[in-house]
Amino acid sequence: MLKQALAQNGLIAILRGIRPDEAQAIGQVLYQAGFRVIEVPLNSPDPYTSIRTLRDSLPADCLIGAGTVLTPEQVEQVKAAGGQVVVMPHSDAKVLRAAKAVGLYLSPGVATPTEAFAALAEGADVLKLFPAEQMGPAVIKAWLAVLPAGTLLLPVGGITPDNMQVFIDAGAKGFGLGSGLFKPGMTVDQVASRAQAYVAAWKALS
Repeated sequence: MLKQALAQNGLIAILRGIRPDEAQAIGQVLYQAGFRVIEVPLNSPDPYTSIRTLRDSLPADCLIGAGTVLTPEQVEQVKAAGGQVVVMPHSDAKVLRAAKAVGLYLSPGVATPTEAFAALAEGADVLKLFPAEQMGPAVIKAWLAVLPAGTLLLPVGGITPDNMQVFIDAGAKGFGLGSGLFKPGMTVDQVASRAQAYVAAWKALS
């Protein structure tokens, strides 16, 4: 289902710092803009409550995930909160195996081809190329020449509506969007406006 959601819209919303009391309203405007994967990093305030709120308030075709998942214990908490996707800054096999064991989708962070192949061997559904600012489109093109056909490589870090083109041309099939989409303190209207700009850019390019 993760790949289907990303085929519909390849943009993942990363809501680092979101509070539970604003999760429902921000989730609604993201969904209305076209987002179908929303991630709450675990270093946000009370992240499991926000994950539960998003899961309970959004349609089933919107996947809710947790980011910055670092331990197998956190995987269990994500599952209990209704989360469906585990997103990681790294590619720890223990965490990947724990997430796979409880039926969650896996999006580990990779920064080398060795990490990418290892993550795929553990059952990763998509690979998070992080940090994209340091890697660049040339890395994506080179990796995709050797990774298994159909591998989804999603750049995360520094992505704007204006720089998506070069990554898509290199073979990227989606993006994780952080502070360019949402920062703590932004209003719902501000998030809605940015979400619409990103989706418009994605539709124009994809």
